[in-house]
Amino acid sequence: MASPELDTEGKTTLRQALVVMIHETSRHAGHADIVRELIDGSIGGSKDNNPCVPDWSEEAWWRDYLAHVEASATAAEQALNERR
Repeated sequence: MASPELDTEGKTTLRQALVVMIHETSRHAGHADIVRELIDGSIGGSKDNNPCVPDWSEEAWWRDYLAHVEASATAAEQALNERR
């Protein structure tokens, strides 16, 4: 990988490689979003122009989302503690 963030001596860690890939993906996804906006004229995401985007104003959606994130964090913490 030719990237200034990575070690040039072949000692690149998986963490470094993943951070670079996430960064590059987010940059290119942003570019693709700009092109899409230029093509269809819509800005950002909304339930009106994209059925995959949740209605951020729905309190029930946020409650369910928070419960899902908390359950995932609890499960990850338990798995980590079991390995110790």
